[in-house]
Amino acid sequence: MSKKAVILVSGGLDSTTVVAMAMSQGYDCYTLSFDYGQRHRSELVAAQRISELMTVHSHKVVKLDLGTIGGSALTDTSIDVPEHETAGIPVTYVPARNTVFLSIALGWAEVLGANDIFLGVNAVDYSGYPDCRPEYISAFEAVANLATKAGVEGNKLSIHAPLINMTKGEIVQAGLALGVDYSQTVSCYQASLEGLACGRCDSCRLRAQGFAEAGVKDPTRYQNNA
Repeated sequence: MSKKAVILVSGGLDSTTVVAMAMSQGYDCYTLSFDYGQRHRSELVAAQRISELMTVHSHKVVKLDLGTIGGSALTDTSIDVPEHETAGIPVTYVPARNTVFLSIALGWAEVLGANDIFLGVNAVDYSGYPDCRPEYISAFEAVANLATKAGVEGNKLSIHAPLINMTKGEIVQAGLALGVDYSQTVSCYQASLEGLACGRCDSCRLRAQGFAEAGVKDPTRYQNNA
């Protein structure tokens, strides 16, 4: 009997690597993206394209509007995306985003009969988001098993964050070894509608650092050759 996994995908470098990892472990992959009012909507196009290229079993987009509560540069266009390193948790943090996303992934996993959920959070080369830490993943897994019919009936649900302790360079190397085409991914917080990266935001900086650390050519398409 095949094993199923729900995988949160954003169209970026990390989540695409996670899809390749799950597939290499023999999972039937069901990818899940969110149209949550983000300014970088080209990521949704990238997530769809990557899901098709990687021939996942099914790809679903759930529409939310986190812009109605705002509080983040990614959902409120009146807040500028920082183009330099900032102290503390940056304004690109979206309040409770991973908790909202994982909760919906959990629901779909129950419907599918999937015991595994994967996401691409990282606690090494990351932007300081509180919902990207190992303690958070462990806590959510505990909630998942307390709050679901599957968990209560003994079908343990597992939350996998395989990149959690990897550097960006290690993530790139792992993905390339699994055949990931990173030219198809979009990571930029303020990418153009065509998916061209700004080359200046935190996400762009970390992504470029990853390719440099891995010692491979950066395939990212930049705006104005940034």
